[in-house]
Amino acid sequence: MSPVVLETQGLVKRFGGITATNNVSLKVTRGARHALIGPNGAGKTTLINQLTGVMAPTEGRVLLRGEDITTLAPHKRVGLGLVRTFQINQLFASLTPLQSLALAVSGRLDAARRWWRPVGSDGAIAAECEQLLAQFRLTEHADRPTRELPYGKRRLLEIGLAVAQKPSVLLLDEPAAGVPAAERQDILDTVAALPEDVSVVLIEHDMDLVFSFAKYLTVLVNGTVLTEGTPQAIAADPQVRAVYLGETQVMHG
Repeated sequence: MSPVVLETQGLVKRFGGITATNNVSLKVTRGARHALIGPNGAGKTTLINQLTGVMAPTEGRVLLRGEDITTLAPHKRVGLGLVRTFQINQLFASLTPLQSLALAVSGRLDAARRWWRPVGSDGAIAAECEQLLAQFRLTEHADRPTRELPYGKRRLLEIGLAVAQKPSVLLLDEPAAGVPAAERQDILDTVAALPEDVSVVLIEHDMDLVFSFAKYLTVLVNGTVLTEGTPQAIAADPQVRAVYLGETQVMHG
């Protein structure tokens, strides 16, 4: 059994009389391909916000590699390797993908090395940026302002900026949301090709993406974990079918 890298223990988040997450306990193992699914309003984004430190839980704990990070600031979690995909409005519209990635890579290196700068670091930054551009299918768009990129390419840049932080746990919050069908395969292929040692938690409504990517699924309904298991088990689960019936035809076996 792979070691657990990210764990929640009894996470509860209340907003007044509404319980958005209700005693959520889950474990993400090293190298996981773990999807979090559920109908709208299931509490998925609230859970991610608690994992990343944007929101403090009312009760419960968040552990990263066994260390309690429940009260840790978001940027400190990033420093420990817990990274979430950037929301689209955090991209710099006037910068190119190359400039954006160079900022992300050099920022990470500066944080790691503090005051000293090894010889050749700029060359190393350039090489890493070239590799990221290729990995995220952005090479031919490297010098275009981000605002001119097709929407799917902007989503790929978001994931690239997250991967530039060298995460050990990567939270992908609906990477295919709003992406035209013709551009979705790029997202799917790129997500599938993420480094094997990075544990990935995917929140996604696109079930083609979920079932092609995930090895393990957690189903959240009304802030509560309904069930967990392999894609095959989840697709065949009558409880899950009942939850999704009428919302979308997602469980296609």
